[in-house]
Amino acid sequence: MNAVDPRPFYSRATEQAASLIKTVRPEQLTGPTPCGDFDVRTLLSHIVGGTLRIAVVGEGGDGLAVRPFAEGVGDDGWTAAYEEVRERVLAAWEGDERMAAPVRVPWGEVPGHAALSGYVMELVTHTWDLSESVGRPLELDPELAEFALATARRTLPDAQRDERTPFDSALPAPEGADIYEQLAAWLGRRPLSRA
Repeated sequence: MNAVDPRPFYSRATEQAASLIKTVRPEQLTGPTPCGDFDVRTLLSHIVGGTLRIAVVGEGGDGLAVRPFAEGVGDDGWTAAYEEVRERVLAAWEGDERMAAPVRVPWGEVPGHAALSGYVMELVTHTWDLSESVGRPLELDPELAEFALATARRTLPDAQRDERTPFDSALPAPEGADIYEQLAAWLGRRPLSRA
């Protein structure tokens, strides 16, 4: 098992995401994001759907059978939808037995702690995407980005990535980049102000 338990980081990442989702206004839902072709609504759908996927993995189910996008959520329902899956995912990963057990995730079969570390990276990155998209209303936790960046560099060590990788090739981080901008650059993203 990794020396660092990803569960406290994941829990904090879900709290941070929940706080940010609460700030999203209806008129922002069609706005652009640093995340490829996603608008804010699609990004929220992916955050909720991806969280449901890792919840199912933590419950011992087939997470790959879960579409990583939420369907049927009304524009005023994102806070409640995320809170529901957030409670479920934290309960699913509470016990120690899932940490060492092999689980199937989109990038292969890995121990539970590695899967959850990967989902810390994904959630923290998408939280930054969302923050950029809605005008950075909250200060983001730098420790979460440090954990996510360390995970990203370990799991995606090559700067050049192919189409099977869910993140684009790394970009150079802008001069004076904070830890979130470094994470974003490693995962092929630019702040909207620099896009």
